[in-house]
Amino acid sequence: MCSPPGDLVGGGRGHDDVRHEPYVLDGEADVSEPTARRGEPTARRGEPCGPGAGPETRPGVKPGAGPRPGVRPAVRALVAESWRRSERARVSRDGAAAVELDEEELAAYREGHPLAAAMPVIRELLGADARDGGHLLAVCDAAGRLLWVEGDPAALRQARRMNFVAGASWAESAAGTNAPGTALAVDGPVQVVSGEHFRPPVRDWTCAAAPLHDPRSGRLLGAVDLTGGAPLAHPHSLGLVRAVARAAETQLALLAPAPAPGRARLTALGRDEALLAVDGRRLRLSRRHSEILVLLAHHPEGVPGDRLLTLLYEDGAATPVTLRAELSRLRPLLGPALLRSRPYRLAAPVDADFAAVDRRLAAGAVTSAAGQYPGPLLPGSAAPGVVRLRERLAGRLRAALVARADPLLLADWAHSAWGEEDLEVWRALCAAVPAAQLAPVRARLDALEAELAHGATGLQRPLPHTRR
Repeated sequence: MCSPPGDLVGGGRGHDDVRHEPYVLDGEADVSEPTARRGEPTARRGEPCGPGAGPETRPGVKPGAGPRPGVRPAVRALVAESWRRSERARVSRDGAAAVELDEEELAAYREGHPLAAAMPVIRELLGADARDGGHLLAVCDAAGRLLWVEGDPAALRQARRMNFVAGASWAESAAGTNAPGTALAVDGPVQVVSGEHFRPPVRDWTCAAAPLHDPRSGRLLGAVDLTGGAPLAHPHSLGLVRAVARAAETQLALLAPAPAPGRARLTALGRDEALLAVDGRRLRLSRRHSEILVLLAHHPEGVPGDRLLTLLYEDGAATPVTLRAELSRLRPLLGPALLRSRPYRLAAPVDADFAAVDRRLAAGAVTSAAGQYPGPLLPGSAAPGVVRLRERLAGRLRAALVARADPLLLADWAHSAWGEEDLEVWRALCAAVPAAQLAPVRARLDALEAELAHGATGLQRPLPHTRR
């Protein structure tokens, strides 16, 4: 959510100074951003808007300068879509968040919630900033119910006036557009600046939130939120909560129980030689053994010998004797109970990192999938079956990132070793990045397009599995 203006950040006006008018998008009546009265400040993309966000808060704008007559503030697509969903959910504009959990229920629920284990890390990274900056730190569950709301005492008192308290529901479908609720709705980091909130009483606040996922299953667990006044309108606030979310998920991964006895864990993303954890042992596999394990993990039903040959050897020159020799060397490493034949298969379940990313994508958890993708699958492998898996997974993730149009996720991909020459992603990043950060992105895109025009590189559709 957000933190209050007025006596906390100065210069704030009450929400009564802003009126809300409907507008029409694509022939459909919808809800627009609050329309500023003549003479009141308007906002450009990436700038504060709404109450408490006058020209004094915008760099390069002289105090007292007003907008040009008839200019209506632009509405970000993410905000417009959120308002549409809020309208369809029949969220009352003048209502307040409902408190769904009393103190006793809240205490019991928090104690058993998976995010309780991540709170020490979240408090360490955000707690002092919230208290010292006059802000609030909040964590909600996957249903949008606030479980922890902590921070500056004055901000806490003002937040209670709109029921931004532990136990209250701030799901987008219940409270309208707000950072934690909308972050859950889109499963991605979200910043909501004052006047972008759906309910007028909330427009005195600015907030940034990022979703939290179970690091093993990809299941959405909730969101972490930083709520404050106009200073939080800076893009760095969104980057901060996103980094905290990743740190919290890492902490949950470290605290996760070890796999059940007999259940192996295969790590093959971003490395040429896979790691296999089984029966308390951690094995670094050869490249060929890595390929075999990846293919067998992908085909739990088993693979006949002749089919495994075609998946492993690109030239078709290898014989069944060659394959049997590789498998005979692999069997003692895995243990006689894990590798079976006729057809070749793994006798025990294997948790593979590439399969986990694929499941997250299938569930629509794009942010979690990107966070758990350290690089292409066995990037140095030329085995036909591995190449197909690698390209399919990278292609699906890449397409999801482009469709999501989240500048932070796109930047992670574009600046990676496998995405640094990915024209499609750089174009998407150029369209998504805030204007203040556009120049270096535009320069890099122009350079890539110039190289392509001169035939210097094959960049029309770069392969995301380029060897690192």
